[in-house]
Amino acid sequence: MIIIDELPFKFVLGEGFRFYISIVQPKFPLPKKITVAKDCWNLYISENNRLKTVFKQPNQSVCLTIDCWTSVQNLNYMCLTAHYIDHDWKLQKRIINFCLIKIHKGETIGRKIERYLLGWEISRVITITVDNTSSNDTAISYLRTRMEEWNLHPLKGEHLHVRCCAHILNLVVNDGLKEMHESISKIRNAIRYVRASPSRMNRFKNFIKEVRIQDKCTVQLDVSTRWNSTYTMLESGLKFQKAFKRLGERDT
Repeated sequence: MIIIDELPFKFVLGEGFRFYISIVQPKFPLPKKITVAKDCWNLYISENNRLKTVFKQPNQSVCLTIDCWTSVQNLNYMCLTAHYIDHDWKLQKRIINFCLIKIHKGETIGRKIERYLLGWEISRVITITVDNTSSNDTAISYLRTRMEEWNLHPLKGEHLHVRCCAHILNLVVNDGLKEMHESISKIRNAIRYVRASPSRMNRFKNFIKEVRIQDKCTVQLDVSTRWNSTYTMLESGLKFQKAFKRLGERDT
């Protein structure tokens, strides 16, 4: 429960949990938070070793996906996910590393991935799917060279580098959106103006009621790197068009 629901270890010390246990099973010995932390750590080690056993099997191959991004705190993160087919022919997916990266350069990323692959004892990598960027080209080139030295790469690395179709589609759509940049910017600025302060947002909600728009959602601001968020922003802007018009009339 602690892991699945991402609860803090001190959850077991909470009054609500203790009351619940006293009703369900009064004789149950309540654990300390340090005990819960140790149990979670032991479970992690057990699952880690089990997964290593899977990866170490002679004919076990994996496909990797890598996602790198910069947070709003200007921190660079990387997520490394392994995809593989188990003995029951079911597709499995496991996040095997989630980490900070100091420099968003290709060879730095490549060296980190190499270290993680060696740590997990993964040698048979069929494909690595990454965003369509020059830094990832460098990272994959570095990994291909290292895997050739290991002499264990299936298909001799022919199909190792897979460019993320979703990222390519995002680049294509964003390039097309530049043709409508002026119109989109007007909507974006209007939404940004409304969301800039709680008082403006409250006034806008009042205007929504005045023009009788029946929608529980509110205006959405997009993220520049995700074209689908721009679509959501435009869709929400269209829904509240009358409210924006009323806001413009009252603010002038």
